[in-house]
Amino acid sequence: MLKLAGLTLAALTLSATAHADINLKLGSTERVTRLFAYPNNCNVICFRNWTLEQTVEHYLTQSVQRDGYGDAKVLVKTDNGQLHAEIIGVPDGYDKPLAALLDAGDLAYNGASKLNADGKWAYSWYLFLPLGMALENRKSVELLHFPPDYSLTQAQDYLRSATTDRWATLLTANGIPAGQTPGYQTIIDIAPIAAPSNAGKDLEGVYGYFKDYQSTMVKEVSLNASGAALPMVAFGTPVRNWIKEQYGQTVNVLSLVQITPDNGVKVPVLGSNHPSYIWYAADPANYTGSDAQAKADAAGLKVMGQDLSAACWQATMGRQPDSNPDLELNTCRQTWQVAQKEKTCELFYTSIRNLSPQQAAGKCATASIVTQLKQLKAPAPVTAKPAPPF
Repeated sequence: MLKLAGLTLAALTLSATAHADINLKLGSTERVTRLFAYPNNCNVICFRNWTLEQTVEHYLTQSVQRDGYGDAKVLVKTDNGQLHAEIIGVPDGYDKPLAALLDAGDLAYNGASKLNADGKWAYSWYLFLPLGMALENRKSVELLHFPPDYSLTQAQDYLRSATTDRWATLLTANGIPAGQTPGYQTIIDIAPIAAPSNAGKDLEGVYGYFKDYQSTMVKEVSLNASGAALPMVAFGTPVRNWIKEQYGQTVNVLSLVQITPDNGVKVPVLGSNHPSYIWYAADPANYTGSDAQAKADAAGLKVMGQDLSAACWQATMGRQPDSNPDLELNTCRQTWQVAQKEKTCELFYTSIRNLSPQQAAGKCATASIVTQLKQLKAPAPVTAKPAPPF
């Protein structure tokens, strides 16, 4: 009976912990307006005609749901020019990472203001913070270039884009349930600017304006709730170059480095292709000769193998952050580039070439593709023109 009573008390304690209420002062109407890019999608007519309070509620609700608190409720009110958020059904302290994000957002706003003052801000850009991410139950961190504008203006969801959608499918291919992938996709963009998806070249040269924001964000999200370092993936050349500039570490595709965003904190970072790079690498228009299609397929297969290996490492390290990063990377490369190379091939043809599973299986059994699969670790064919800044 005493044992049962103890278990009951423990259950009640856990229940109380998981269903606390927090109240957070978000700041003035002016501050919240700029940090939440309000209005998100108005051009005379608002795509979603939400108030400022409704917009904030929308993003905070995304966060609590992606943290696993599906029954939590968010209410945002304005009182005497100040906005307040009440969140019911989350643990004590849940307000701290949210407050840290908004404080970092002030740094991003300062950088964007300076960028504009220097005449380098484009009329089609929006300041866009990584709103709606998991704030507490993060599994891994993704370092990216910039969010596409439609994630803000159309989706009002930072995780709705061709880039993030594709990577989520690779995480699911590595055993992460689809409903849990947002916990692995806490994003930090080195340019917190929602811009047209082809604006990568235009954003070169702006990163230095956001140095305070970048370093603060990396430091804030580098640990999980238990204090363990979270694995990070650096996607694309601009981000990998930024790692070199910011932390002095050279990271290539499928190479590992370690950064120290805060005293005593050592974070493993894996280099990866940008999730959208495969569509460029696998485009026959980027190759010359009568065998352009074969070259494009070979390049696409190689990139798919690399991407699946990176997602495998991210999934494994996210589940078990105390694992050996180098050992897990070697295992993942062996899995997708050797042991399951036929599966790698089929995923390429179904997801990039849009073949049916049966067509993909047949394609991957042909002699020419079997030869290419044996060369997954060989250099990919060289494109006829340089790749855009992925």
